[in-house]
Amino acid sequence: MARLAFALFLSLLCAAAARADSFVAGTEDVPLMQGLVPVESGALVFDKPEGRIVEAQAHGKLERGAVRDFYRSTLPQLGWKALAGNAWRREEEMLRVEIRGRDGDVTVGFTLSPYKEPQIQ
Repeated sequence: MARLAFALFLSLLCAAAARADSFVAGTEDVPLMQGLVPVESGALVFDKPEGRIVEAQAHGKLERGAVRDFYRSTLPQLGWKALAGNAWRREEEMLRVEIRGRDGDVTVGFTLSPYKEPQIQ
């Protein structure tokens, strides 16, 4: 059963990767949409015992809606579950995907960090 689940995960990862040129800088599992180019000065990667922290940016001449739709359809295939707004959770990690700019000139910010359960007071 575990082998079947792992094989399914790998096939989904390959399918999502096939629609992307590469992966977001500092990750091996967050696809970079075709048409987005990494902003070289925009990457920051820390690997800590509590989990990895990645901040990266990419830029492209794409429409905001196309970028939003790509990540809304691709991330769930890779095991990410949508949270409120532009946040996603998978296991013990949280990913934020922020789209800035106007149609035809967008910058996408990616922030990956350890997930912490909200504290109820």
